[in-house]
Amino acid sequence: MTDTAASTLTVVAPAYNEAQGLPAFHARLCEVLDALDLRTRVLYVDDGSRDGTWEAIRTLAANDPRTDGLRLSRNFGKEAALSAGLDHADADAVVVIDTDLQDPPELIPQLVEQWRAGFDVVYATRSAREGESRFKRFTAAAFYRVMERLSDTPLPRDTGDFRLLSRQAVLALRELRERQRFMKGLFAWIGYRQTGVSYRRHARHEGRSKWNYWRLLNLAVEGITSFSVAPLRLATWIGFGSSVLAFAYGAWVLLKALIWGDPVRGYPTLILVILFLGGVQLLALGVIGEYLGRMYAESKQRPLYFVQDRLSSDAPAAVRDDP
Repeated sequence: MTDTAASTLTVVAPAYNEAQGLPAFHARLCEVLDALDLRTRVLYVDDGSRDGTWEAIRTLAANDPRTDGLRLSRNFGKEAALSAGLDHADADAVVVIDTDLQDPPELIPQLVEQWRAGFDVVYATRSAREGESRFKRFTAAAFYRVMERLSDTPLPRDTGDFRLLSRQAVLALRELRERQRFMKGLFAWIGYRQTGVSYRRHARHEGRSKWNYWRLLNLAVEGITSFSVAPLRLATWIGFGSSVLAFAYGAWVLLKALIWGDPVRGYPTLILVILFLGGVQLLALGVIGEYLGRMYAESKQRPLYFVQDRLSSDAPAAVRDDP
C-alpha cells in the first residue's frame, strides 16, 4: 500500500488553442481535486498556441494559487508538451489529461485509488467514444490492434494518454530522451506495475479537434516505426517473394522458348511485371527512409522543447526557463 497521508498529486494538462474550453475544464477539475485528501497542483503546458490560451492560463493561475503554467517557445507537438509537463512536475503522482473534457476529470479518484493499491501506472481505457464518426472509431480500433500485433511492447487497447503515473514511473520517463516520441508506447515500455480503469469518452466540450486524419496517420506511422521493425521485415519478405516469383516466371518463359520454340510475347505482361517490381522497390525504399529519417533526427540530439515563460506560485509571475 502507498502511504498517501501527505502525498502530492500534480495534474499535467497540455493545451493547444484551447482558450475557450480552459475555464470549464479547470472548474470541473478543481471540484475533483478539492475532494481528494492529497496536496494537489495543476500544471498547464501551452504548446505554442496562437489564440489566448496563455492569457487564459495566466488568469487561472492568478485566481488559483495551486495552478502553474509552462509556455513553450513554439508548437512542438503534443508528445513534446507532455514531456515538458512530466519534466517539470514534482509530485508523488502525476495525472496526464487533455483539456477538451473528452477525458472526464471525475475519473481521477479511481486512478488515485489504484495508485494507492500499489500500481505505478494506471491508464484509462475507453469503453465507448462519443462524438466521433464510425470511421474514426474503426480506424482507432484498428490502429491499437495492429500495434498489439506488431510491437514487442504490449500496448493496452483503446487507451490514450489519460493516466496516472507514480514518481518512479515519471523519473523513468525522464530518462527517455528520444526525439521521435510516441508517448503511449513509452508509457508501456517503462514497465512497472500497470493496470487499467475503463470509462466512456465524451465529445469535446468546446472547439474542434486538432487531430485531423493526416495527423492521426502520421502519429500511427510514428508509433509503428518507434516500437516495431516489422515494416522492415515485411519489406524484406515482399522483396524476397517477388524475386522468387520473378525468377520462376523468367525460367518458365525461357523453357517455353527453348523447348517449344514459343516466341516471347506479352508486352502488357512485361509492363505489369516492371511496374509491380518498381512499386515493390519504391515501397521498400520508403520504409527504409522512414527509419533512416528517424535515425537522422536522433543523431542531431536537439532538445525536445524550449520553455519561453513559466508561471509558478513559488516564483515570479513570468520567469524564462529552459529545460
